[in-house]
Amino acid sequence: MTGATDLAKMLSEMQVTIRDATYCLVSLSSPSQELKDSAAAVIVESEAVTLVITTDEADAIGLPYDFAAAWLTLEVHSSLHAVGLTAAVAQVLTNEGIPCNVLAGFYHDHILVPAGKGHQVKVLLESQA
Repeated sequence: MTGATDLAKMLSEMQVTIRDATYCLVSLSSPSQELKDSAAAVIVESEAVTLVITTDEADAIGLPYDFAAAWLTLEVHSSLHAVGLTAAVAQVLTNEGIPCNVLAGFYHDHILVPAGKGHQVKVLLESQA
């Protein structure tokens, strides 16, 4: 199943959802399998393993983090071959001075923005239609 590649159409049809929890990124050289299994995302890098987990989970087990984030999902099935969606989103947020971290899934792109900015970002992105 292929996704959309037309940038104008993706932007005009895109809806943004916000997950309820607050998330953070933690970096561990060798996380437990249990922690990896509970993570919302796992990124294996040569230096360490990055886990995206809730701040509640990080706080409960004493893991430090420096970026508490709202997790937004761009509800448009963009193709992995699509050009420009990430750049368009980044430009909107750059214009507002809002940092974001992007995670790409097969069906959707996900962005992590500072906690407390989720609703503002949702409105900004959905107004791109």
